[in-house]
Amino acid sequence: EFRLRTVMFCLLCQLLRTASEMIVKKEHVPYLSNEHTHIQPNKIPLPFCPPVKFIDCDRGVQVRFQCSKPADFRVEMDGVVHALHSFNPTTALPSPVVITAQDETTKERWQTEVRLTPPKEHPALPLVTTIVFPRRHADSGSALSRVKRDWVIPPINVPENARGPFPQLLVTIRSDHDKHRSLRYSVTGPGADQPPTGIFFINPVSGELSVSQPLDREHIPNFHLRAHAVDLNGNQVENPIDIVINVIDMNDNRPEFVHQMWNGTVPEGSKPGTSVMTVTAIDKDDPKTQNGQLRYKILSQTPENPNPSMFTINNKTGNIITMAAGLDREKVPQYTLIIQATDMEGTQLYGLSNTATAVIRVTDINDNPPEFTSDMFYGEVPENRVNVIVANLTVTDKDQPNTPAWNAVYKITGGDPTGRFSVPTDPMTNEGLVTVVKPIDYEISRTFVLTVVAANEVPLDQNIHRSRQSTATVSIKVIDVNESPYFDPNPKNIRLEEGMVTDSMLTTFTAQDPDRFMQQSIRYSKLYDPAGWLRIDPGNGRVTTMAVLDRESPYVSNNMYNATFLATDNGSPPASGTGTLQIFLLDINDNAPYVFPSEAEVCEKPEPNGINITAVDPDLSPNAGPFAFDLPDRQPDVTRNWTITRLSGDVAQLSLRIGFLESGVYEIPIVITDSGNLPMFNTSYLRVKVCQCDHNGDCTDRQHIVAAGLGTGAIIAILLCIIVLLILVLLFVVWMKRRDKERQAKQLLIDPEDDVRDNILKYDEEGGGEEDQDYDLSQLQQPDTMEPEAIKPVGIRRLDERPLHPEPQYPVRSAAPHPGDIGDFIHEGLKAADNDPTAPPYDSLLVFDYEGSGSTAGSLSSINSSSSGGDQDYDYLNDWGPRFRKLADMYGGNDE
Repeated sequence: EFRLRTVMFCLLCQLLRTASEMIVKKEHVPYLSNEHTHIQPNKIPLPFCPPVKFIDCDRGVQVRFQCSKPADFRVEMDGVVHALHSFNPTTALPSPVVITAQDETTKERWQTEVRLTPPKEHPALPLVTTIVFPRRHADSGSALSRVKRDWVIPPINVPENARGPFPQLLVTIRSDHDKHRSLRYSVTGPGADQPPTGIFFINPVSGELSVSQPLDREHIPNFHLRAHAVDLNGNQVENPIDIVINVIDMNDNRPEFVHQMWNGTVPEGSKPGTSVMTVTAIDKDDPKTQNGQLRYKILSQTPENPNPSMFTINNKTGNIITMAAGLDREKVPQYTLIIQATDMEGTQLYGLSNTATAVIRVTDINDNPPEFTSDMFYGEVPENRVNVIVANLTVTDKDQPNTPAWNAVYKITGGDPTGRFSVPTDPMTNEGLVTVVKPIDYEISRTFVLTVVAANEVPLDQNIHRSRQSTATVSIKVIDVNESPYFDPNPKNIRLEEGMVTDSMLTTFTAQDPDRFMQQSIRYSKLYDPAGWLRIDPGNGRVTTMAVLDRESPYVSNNMYNATFLATDNGSPPASGTGTLQIFLLDINDNAPYVFPSEAEVCEKPEPNGINITAVDPDLSPNAGPFAFDLPDRQPDVTRNWTITRLSGDVAQLSLRIGFLESGVYEIPIVITDSGNLPMFNTSYLRVKVCQCDHNGDCTDRQHIVAAGLGTGAIIAILLCIIVLLILVLLFVVWMKRRDKERQAKQLLIDPEDDVRDNILKYDEEGGGEEDQDYDLSQLQQPDTMEPEAIKPVGIRRLDERPLHPEPQYPVRSAAPHPGDIGDFIHEGLKAADNDPTAPPYDSLLVFDYEGSGSTAGSLSSINSSSSGGDQDYDYLNDWGPRFRKLADMYGGNDE
């Protein structure tokens, strides 16, 4: 207990000594701290002075501290002095450091000196802190019991990237029990016995905790270890204590920009203070220390005109803004900035830096109006031409090409009151194309002077004034050309009565020449006259008739006849024009009426079913109906059998006067008279077919009447068709008989030994059928009952027969006849042939040696004709009707 008190007293003295000594503290050098374990054996702590305090006597001034030796020391804004490197006690310490305080407003200065002295040696205290395990219970000789209390061990600070030598001692861990017995010390946790292992280790006997390698704060910022003390038997003698080792950050990482190349835009003419873009850099060092606190700065600007400081950057946020006016895309379209990021709050002496490039493109605004390259433009155009480009108006615009601020729009403001011109824009060249959109008459206007204004698609910037050169004058000359003569009026309408005689003068149809300043003559000719009724005088244009005008002509539509004439001048080159003459023909009574329809039907015994007929007259009223219908008096047979009754002005009814009229075709003359001023009449013939009718009044012998009504040509054509058909039938029959004779003669010439047909029956012969062959059909029903003598001798064989081998045994079939026995036998034979190894190939001829001795079925022959056909009886053709009687006489074999 006394020793424990002594150790605690020593620790307290060490802390007091650390607080009282003037040791300069460097934030970014972790090993210059108040921990003795951080001091290298060949170095001593550097004395430091307390913060320089400035008393402003309540004046409220802001001062900035400066150091006379910036290479060795740095003074913060709060007056704390930092050493920039270590000092060896064997060498002389720096001379007094002069600290200057300067008023930021009045620039007034105050100075003081800071003297440095080496630290006093204290041999009684060890250089390495010793951590003692707290006691678990009170001593046995004490009457009073002590309550156990855990210690809070302060963290051990270890600078990252230490240069060694390694292993480097950090702290010593001890227990009071090691005086009485031997103990073993150990540490556990990440960095010791857990990944990453091997970074920290402890001497199991002395309890010295050491680090074996440099640490990296960016990888692991701190370690949490637990120290243990056990006896030689492994029994725990102390409660484990926690040890926290903090890795002190060093400025070992440079700032890194997120992008090495930054792109931004700013409109030209932007005011100062306009935000352009923000650049960002990151630092892996501790952001809570100056090692990770960045400051931004613009190192250079390219180009430097019109101002070398066109942009500035917020040193903390990296926001780039415009600093000066005068951004002009037409002069400087792009700026390139070199941006620097520095840690240690931007201190250039000991901070680490990195750079990036920022490209700022100046975007275009419409600050330049389009300007004509000339104040005057000229052009010329032939008269009566449209969609012709007269002149090209060229402009210049300093804005960015192919943008709304560059694209030109042209407008005619004067000199074209009738709107005969337009000025569209050529999208490729931005030129104005003066174009004629309406025909120009040289005889009316010979020249035009246009005023054209050019502008952009977007309005001009409000701070820019329109240039005088945005307006131009266009002088256009009209060229006289030979124009076509024209008829006036066109078309020309005249009214005439039809029936005018030949060579009658109708009208004068002349044309005019618009070329008043040219002495030219005009010639006339006929261009279109469908009926060929008219002629025109080539010199004076007088129109006369060549034939009688007929209103009922198919070339007249709605009483109107159209003719087209051509007028041609003698200019160079000649020009021509057309005119239409429309003649409205008035009707006269020049056509007699006729009956419609021209054919009708009536029954032999007419019941009240008269025939209604209609009178048709090509003339118009009043030269047409009402009509008068009569039967001619000079034909008593007509008036005796027929009567006609008028039903209306155009319709009449024809009916039989007698009770019966024989069937046939009758032509009834009917006299029809119109109602013209000079009436015209005509005798029309109505073709009436009288026929036998049924109870419904329909003709029953229509076919006979139709045949009777056929013309001679139709009857001859029908007879010729019938004759040709009969000749074709006879030729076919003769060819069939000749073919049968040739087949029979050919069969007689075949050698029975060479006949490969065997017992195959030809059904195309006109013979007696199966009965002509001596076959036993019952053998097909029972092939297994075939007599042995029916088999051919072994020595007599055909060349195409199957070789002699033992025949396969087939199952015995039932002897009872059945209609399906033949089919079953054939299927069994096919199956046996398929399974027979001695059978010939599938594509060879299979020979069936036996077909039976005959057929139990009757003969299939129904006509017992001989092979020659000469004895055929054709008398039955007489029973087929009158059409086949002649054929029976010709081919029946009669002697006649």
